[in-house]
Amino acid sequence: MAEQTTAQPTPSRARRIFDEIKGLLVTGGLMLFAGTAIGQPFIVPSGSMEPTLMIGDEIAAAKYAYGYGRYSAPIGVIPIKGRVLDSPPERGDIVVFALPRDPKQTYVKRLIGLPGETVQMKGGQLYINGERVERRPAGRVTVAVGGVQVPATRYIETLPNGREHPIFKFRQDGELDNTQEFHVGAGQIFVMGDNRDDSADSRLDPAAGGVGYVPVENLVGRVEAVLGSWDPAVRRDPLWTWPAGLRFSRFFSRVN
Repeated sequence: MAEQTTAQPTPSRARRIFDEIKGLLVTGGLMLFAGTAIGQPFIVPSGSMEPTLMIGDEIAAAKYAYGYGRYSAPIGVIPIKGRVLDSPPERGDIVVFALPRDPKQTYVKRLIGLPGETVQMKGGQLYINGERVERRPAGRVTVAVGGVQVPATRYIETLPNGREHPIFKFRQDGELDNTQEFHVGAGQIFVMGDNRDDSADSRLDPAAGGVGYVPVENLVGRVEAVLGSWDPAVRRDPLWTWPAGLRFSRFFSRVN
């Protein structure tokens, strides 16, 4: 004896549209949550962090590293004061932050000075709390600045907590090589680019296009890795040559 079946009603057009919109909203919500709570990618637009980060690097910033503040969301500002699940940054971290003079802009620099400390450049050398930071030469290189190849020295700098990282120096008597003694206030950090002579950072007053002191509440995340990298200079070449700009050796590489 054949079994009887009952035809299922076909969903109405309105119902299908509602389900599609709901699916998109759920997906968008999950992406927004992940971008706020876990991490967010950023593209490096300048050479101020060379040799550690290169123009065209896509970096991953871990949002959970320092807790969550006003600028943790990928879009908009979270209406909170202070930080939730706050964890203080460490010297030597590469930090992503909302630029204090224009929070719509996001910058990436290395954390050099912590609250209560002093930072100064004298004769091209970095001093923290009056003590010269050790560095050792690591060879001569050429660095592109404004489309021009400039000779530079690569150094390995060792911060007071033992963390090491490379820097570039073109000279020892540039505009930012002899500065005042900066006093980092409570709730602030002092940041610098690894490309020391080509970085508008905390050494430069915001009124002159610099960063100045960065409030801790402006932190977005800590850079953990380079996800991918493509040299934008190849845009000057024919379209079919653009894949040559991919820097495969930098894909999924950790940064220090």
